[in-house]
Amino acid sequence: MADDQSPGRWHLDKRVPIALILAILIQTAGALTWAGAASERINHLERQVTDDSDLAERTARLEVQATYMRAALARIEDKLDRAIARE
Repeated sequence: MADDQSPGRWHLDKRVPIALILAILIQTAGALTWAGAASERINHLERQVTDDSDLAERTARLEVQATYMRAALARIEDKLDRAIARE
C-alpha cells in the first residue's frame, strides 16, 4: 500500500473522464498545428523581407544612375545653350 502512495510513482485517478483526456489531446494537436502554420508564415515573411532588401538595393542603384543622367543632361543643355548663344 505504501508503494501506491509514494511520490515517485505516477498514476491516473479513475475519476478523470476520458472526454477530458481526449479534449486535452485534441487541444494540444490544434496548438501544434497552429504553431506549425505560424512558423510557415514567419518563414514566408522572412523570405519576402530578403526579396524586398534586394529591391531596395536595386532602387538605390537606379537612383544613382538617374543622378548621373541628370548631370549629363545638364552638361548637354549647357553646351547647347553656348552653341546657340554663339550664333
